[in-house]
Amino acid sequence: MSEFPNDQLTVTHHSVTIDGQAIPYTAITGTLVLKEEAEKHEGKRESEGEKPKANLFFVAYLRDDAPNPQRPITFSFNGGPGSSSVWMHLGLLGPRRVQMGDVGALNPPPWQWGENEFSLLDESDLVFIDPVGTGFSRAVAGEANSEFYRFQKDIESVGDFIRLFCTRYGRWASPKYLIGESYGTTRAAALSGYLQDRHGLFLNGIIFVSTILNFQTTRFAPGNDLPYALYLPPYAAVAWYHGRAGQGQSLADWANEARAFAWGEYAAALMRGTLLDQSEEAAIAAKVARFTGLPADLIQRCNLRVDLTTFVNELLRDEGKVVGRLDARFTGYDLGPTGKQINLEPSSLAYNGPYTAALYDYLHRELNYQSDLPYEIMNMKINATWRFAEFEGTYVDVSETLRRIMCSNPHLRVLVCNGYYDLATPFAAAEYTFNHLYLPPDLRGNVQMAYYEAGHLMYVHLPSLQQQKQDLAAFVRGY
Repeated sequence: MSEFPNDQLTVTHHSVTIDGQAIPYTAITGTLVLKEEAEKHEGKRESEGEKPKANLFFVAYLRDDAPNPQRPITFSFNGGPGSSSVWMHLGLLGPRRVQMGDVGALNPPPWQWGENEFSLLDESDLVFIDPVGTGFSRAVAGEANSEFYRFQKDIESVGDFIRLFCTRYGRWASPKYLIGESYGTTRAAALSGYLQDRHGLFLNGIIFVSTILNFQTTRFAPGNDLPYALYLPPYAAVAWYHGRAGQGQSLADWANEARAFAWGEYAAALMRGTLLDQSEEAAIAAKVARFTGLPADLIQRCNLRVDLTTFVNELLRDEGKVVGRLDARFTGYDLGPTGKQINLEPSSLAYNGPYTAALYDYLHRELNYQSDLPYEIMNMKINATWRFAEFEGTYVDVSETLRRIMCSNPHLRVLVCNGYYDLATPFAAAEYTFNHLYLPPDLRGNVQMAYYEAGHLMYVHLPSLQQQKQDLAAFVRGY
């Protein structure tokens, strides 16, 4: 691989065994300089040309024994906003995987990494992208990182990187896929529009992992009853997992029963508000209690509306524990009566240490990439200052962009991966969003839903990882 001016790249060669077959591959690690065209402005002495704006860090894996330029390529990123790409890189897709263990059997520090026999590299080349301010990606000298901490600029920078990568490495003839997780699904949907409209880059598929396209579905705000109904099926799944509800039924059957109640009788009751009389309210509270495992009197005190903070703090209160937001299989200690425990989110605490340690060691020891910069696993400054100027006065919603692109590119297929125990991007909210895309009937089959008995990072659960690899491989193969 030749290097390009101003880019800082390290190229190494490796192998991974997937399904009993040794897959040789080249890893390209480093930063690619994003530039913007500078134009002459009236009254200013500014020369035309390209102006460097940011160094975007990426890791690409290209299979050596399948150099066909028509081999699929998948671009991956996580969310936040403010998250690096480490989670799907070292948890799901890449040729190496964190060895962190799982609920009830977490490994102690220092954590290790090893081969990922479930990597998608046998089916697709892979490119992991860190948006500006995450990982080792930074604005160039004279530019501000904060310029990129906004919805449209983020879409443009990641989209321009994808265009440039395809040009530099001759991948315009390749089937192209995006895979985003969490806010990365918001980015992926918006990117489908930017790539097609700005660069004429049509996608073959988008994989949404832990999906949020319409923020109204998860925002517990006055006057917005939607999330209360959409969170009830995930609450029921979590209560089932912890033995507080639905015992004697399968998870799938229990979730279906919860959906039917949530989208029918419960949604209607929420809409009626104080028009419910006392007996009606008590009857609904008893049914919500049956599904959630919470006391009926608590539910009545909440006016039948159980928000996320209440649920994670109250489900296991009698055990002095709280459940995780990202993955409610994980539990932590209830440190007091303040109701602030969600800030010490037990599933985040389980993930952060293993992925951070593994990432630093892996980049240094195997990919031979050296940098004294801190690798920003999750930059909370970005998360706290992110701007959505395009959606001022309303909820962030990119579902219409996805609908438009799917209608204009009828070959575009979508796979939606849901964790039953994910309380950050609940599966029922994803279902609601796609049920309300109103795609033409002949395009609705282009959307596939997949479910896993785990949480937001469903791949930390080995059986879910195994199933997810099968689902992703079949999707990339096109059937």
